[in-house]
Amino acid sequence: MKIAPALRSIVESALAGRVSAPFTYPDHKVVETVPSGIPEIDSLAGGLPRGSLTEICGPPCSGRTSLLFSALASRTSQLEACALIDVRDAFDPHAAEAAGVDLKNLLWVRCRDVEQSLRAADLLLQGGGFGLIALDLSEIPPQTVRYVPLNAWFRFRKTVEDTPTIVLLLEQESNAKTCASLVLGVGMDSSHWTSISESFGDTHACLLDGFHVRAEILRSKIESVAKISPDQRDRHFSPRSETIFKVATNWSSQKN
Repeated sequence: MKIAPALRSIVESALAGRVSAPFTYPDHKVVETVPSGIPEIDSLAGGLPRGSLTEICGPPCSGRTSLLFSALASRTSQLEACALIDVRDAFDPHAAEAAGVDLKNLLWVRCRDVEQSLRAADLLLQGGGFGLIALDLSEIPPQTVRYVPLNAWFRFRKTVEDTPTIVLLLEQESNAKTCASLVLGVGMDSSHWTSISESFGDTHACLLDGFHVRAEILRSKIESVAKISPDQRDRHFSPRSETIFKVATNWSSQKN
């Protein structure tokens, strides 16, 4: 009898009931993913992983908020309770509702600083029962977020492991890459303007019709058990590492 299989059997027997699959490498674990609300993101990344930390980073006006609203709309439309931890009181409930977020299923937590927001995240994660918890640090200067201890992100990831909760972390730059199952970088690709009939002297007025956002996978450690439409499932985890999606303005959507 070979020694290695015998030792493996002894270790598995000793850890039975406490550690499942002790010899399974956990870096690429199979998890359930759900739609982000943006088909291009679902096609690229396979959706948002449950029981994991997903990081969305990019500069101001990069499409972070649009992605956040889409994710919240996707989950609240399924009657899942969601929470948004808002550090700088930047959340606009009217814009969120216009984007499809069901505010009745959203807990809005308004915080004074990063430290308070981390404590709020800990309490919500420990309490459980949320389909999605978003921590929006995108309005905080990157140099401030860098001082958040790395063990905070590890703690968040460990708390939601093997639960149905999605944790979204929004920042200007990636600070939790080693702890996140999925890291998306976003940035504006191009903007589109529409001329309107009014003019002021020699100046013609234009309205922002929308803009295209470039999204890129910076890190992915998941294998997807996807719960999205079959026509998207075949395109999951394509060789591409980036995609482009369009964000329309409210008045553009109403016009169309």
